[in-house]
Amino acid sequence: MRAAQVKAFGGPEVLAPVEMPDPVPGPGEVVIDVAYADTIFVETQVRTGWGRDFFSVTPPYVPGGGVSGVVSALGADVPGEWLGRRVTAYVTGSYAERALAPVTALTVVPDSLDLLQAATLVHDGVTASGLLELTGIDDTDRVLVLGASGGMGTLLIQLAHARGARVVGVARGAAKVALVRELGADAAVDATHPDWAAAARTAVGGSPEAADVVLDGVGGELGATAFPLTADGGRFSAHGAPSGGFSPVDPDEAARRSITLFGISDVQFTPADLRRYMSAALTEAAAGRLRPVIGEVFPLERAAEAHAAIEGRGLVGKVLLKM
Repeated sequence: MRAAQVKAFGGPEVLAPVEMPDPVPGPGEVVIDVAYADTIFVETQVRTGWGRDFFSVTPPYVPGGGVSGVVSALGADVPGEWLGRRVTAYVTGSYAERALAPVTALTVVPDSLDLLQAATLVHDGVTASGLLELTGIDDTDRVLVLGASGGMGTLLIQLAHARGARVVGVARGAAKVALVRELGADAAVDATHPDWAAAARTAVGGSPEAADVVLDGVGGELGATAFPLTADGGRFSAHGAPSGGFSPVDPDEAARRSITLFGISDVQFTPADLRRYMSAALTEAAAGRLRPVIGEVFPLERAAEAHAAIEGRGLVGKVLLKM
């Protein structure tokens, strides 16, 4: 089978096409003929050698962890009804034509949803659904979303809006700001403006003007600037670090202001919750209530270009690989 492999830590050019043996399912496993592989920003960071204390990968390796596709082979003890089913799954090494997955990791894709849209939700749909539950967002909340034009940010905007919250999205540039408004945000703020934090405070409103919930998928300086916009007694989630690091929030300051902090460890869900959130996201998308935003789809052979596009930050929404 064809795959894309990281030959050594480095820039996008280290990601190259290779031929590999087809996977063989063991007991309780299936082979998925991959239609689309999801990509997330952290995969580009790991490729450079970042985060080795957290990600124990050594080149050469096949990146990626989420797929949509069709079950093509069954291992022992797997019910025959799974053969030919359209599914999503978390796997190891998704940048490949075929992938192994435990049958317990599969979620059936509704007939009315295509596999391209399904793939966009494997990571971001699950995490976004989990974050809303974790932070308890409801129609009394004012919510500030950082990185609002990205794959997860676009979903958070829609899901928080559907719960009746006042939602303000922060994105970079006029086109991204326009998309955030189109997706249902009550207001959108351009992070390239030097006074964006003051504009965001005004946009979330309230008395005092502050966000009950800040969803920070960016980290770094942007997240640090957003933390003071959190209301006393509010919730601040620092779950992303495409800036190169998570938001440097002072836990003592958070405790003094009774702000509940959430981090990346809080979105490491149990297998049961993963399946529940995945099913919920697919159902919402199939019903037309959740719109995944797709920036570009690259063929597997151009995985290096896909990583370059993700790092370039010029696209909105998700970047996917097509097998």
